[in-house]
Amino acid sequence: MSIKVYLAGPEVFLPNAREALDIKIALTRAAGLVPVSPGDFTIPPQPTKRAFGHAISEIDEQMMESADAIIANLTPYHGVSADTGTCYELGYMCAQNKLAYAYTNVAKDMRQRTIEYHKGEVALDAHGRLRSADGFAVEDVDMVDNLMMHGGVERRGGQVVVHDAPADRLYTDTTAFEICLKLLAERAGG
Repeated sequence: MSIKVYLAGPEVFLPNAREALDIKIALTRAAGLVPVSPGDFTIPPQPTKRAFGHAISEIDEQMMESADAIIANLTPYHGVSADTGTCYELGYMCAQNKLAYAYTNVAKDMRQRTIEYHKGEVALDAHGRLRSADGFAVEDVDMVDNLMMHGGVERRGGQVVVHDAPADRLYTDTTAFEICLKLLAERAGG
């Protein structure tokens, strides 16, 4: 049986989105898996921008439901965390108990990135919990992103692969993605 893999990540927003997606699609096929890729569909004209957004959301959910697994790119996007759409997709797939793998092209974990975001202005509170200057707790659980995403993958037997890609290739380096493909293919075959 061929495993259908939903390819989640912020690549759809890149200026060279089609090229980046095509590379991941080819790598997925080469690993013996069937790619299910956002960006591989045409949205019919819609009367409003909101209707257009709803149409994309509906198609993405249909694509996820057709898939057996997900590989999610959790490389930080527009901030210290992964793309929020990718987070939704990963949660959606985990809620259906589908196979889940993820990767990031940034080696620093969520704690390190959050401290840098706050320019080091963090301190332990009276209970020993790390807090930023705005009073919010800093997640400190040795995970690449929010514990629900990282934990969701690992608790389903998947793995989160960490790779430190060059800054100019954060969203196009496929090293960690290829490791996820190998792990998933091995799991599906065995």
